[in-house]
Amino acid sequence: MKKFIALLLCLALVATSALAMADSITFSWWGGDARHEATQAAVAAFTEQTGIEVSNTYAAWSGWEDKMSQSFAANSAQDVNQVNWNWLYSMVNSDGSSKFADLNAYADIIDLSQFNANALAQCTIDGKLLAIPVSMTGRIFYWNKTTFEKAGISVPTSYAELLAAGETFKTVLGDDCYPLVLGTYDKMILMVHYLESVYGKDWVVDGTLNYTKDEIMAGIQFIQDMEDAHVIPTAETLIGDGADSLDKNTKWMEGKYAGIWEWDSSASKFEAALNEGQEFVVGDYFADWGEYKGGFTKVSLGFAITDASSDTAKTHAAELIQFLLNTETGARLLNSQRGIPLSTYAFDLCQSEGLLNAKVAEANSKVLAWCSYALDPQFEASKLKNSDGVYNDVFEGLSYGDYSVADAAQTLIDGINDVLGK
Repeated sequence: MKKFIALLLCLALVATSALAMADSITFSWWGGDARHEATQAAVAAFTEQTGIEVSNTYAAWSGWEDKMSQSFAANSAQDVNQVNWNWLYSMVNSDGSSKFADLNAYADIIDLSQFNANALAQCTIDGKLLAIPVSMTGRIFYWNKTTFEKAGISVPTSYAELLAAGETFKTVLGDDCYPLVLGTYDKMILMVHYLESVYGKDWVVDGTLNYTKDEIMAGIQFIQDMEDAHVIPTAETLIGDGADSLDKNTKWMEGKYAGIWEWDSSASKFEAALNEGQEFVVGDYFADWGEYKGGFTKVSLGFAITDASSDTAKTHAAELIQFLLNTETGARLLNSQRGIPLSTYAFDLCQSEGLLNAKVAEANSKVLAWCSYALDPQFEASKLKNSDGVYNDVFEGLSYGDYSVADAAQTLIDGINDVLGK
């Protein structure tokens, strides 16, 4: 009898554990502290409302893509994942099928009618909706107005003013002060924006690089000109700062780096990182680069469900996505921590209650009104974008003097063509 009771207790424990596992899911995202806090609060509210436990994994962006690539390759990724748009193309199985579930199958849980059809189309491959688009984004300038005032000048509204600011900063504020700071990927995006402004054409068309070597050399020279004019710090200087990301860089916090070229959705973390008493403002695009309105917009990020997860986990994952994006509590808690919400419900609620970050909203409206060109899915491929990728090689090599402008252009062309399969 004792053995029988022990067996029953054991079976009950197993059943309880299985039930607990069935009512729990995992969730991953990257971001800054403000996003982490808002997301954790929203997840806690979801658990309180549904009884479904959620285990969170989150960190800053640095190294995150490599970590998630390894997780997907090992089929050990979380059930719900915040994803970059290009991951929908790069995170695939050996047979070419996606690592992500088709969310059309969960349309009875996730209200897809709340999302713009064009944005949904950007997340659809071969008829499968692989992610729910959370927001649209593009790059724009942000300035530390306080530092520019210390230098005795206004924030730049033209490229000519930005170039002139370099010498002013050096003379008035010192050698370690710059009007703008750019990481290697920032340089690549800004260069393409500049070239599109000059030549009026997409970077890649039908899987083929759409710019000649001479045109790309002009873009690389544009980046070099800013370094030569003390507008941006050298790669050596930036690496020597020892920060994982620009918002963690002491020189940004102190105002010695007075400008960034960033996603509109990133305003909150950069403003929050500044030391007290500094004014952070949204900049304008420079009309003196060319006659065209350069720049691209893209799905900023999305929420996707791992296809390898269990059916129960996928269902709960869909419920979490619906809660975060299309319910009063979720939308209120997340507000604009991932950019201006694409969900009509969330946008209307946040706008009516004054929950949208004013600077993010201002930047997003400027981005959507100005940027005119398309983004190729391979632009953000890991072979190009990662810390050991082509973009880093090209722009660090240029800054260190290892590459001439012509050599840098050819290296960039070769690297892109390799990724494009040319």
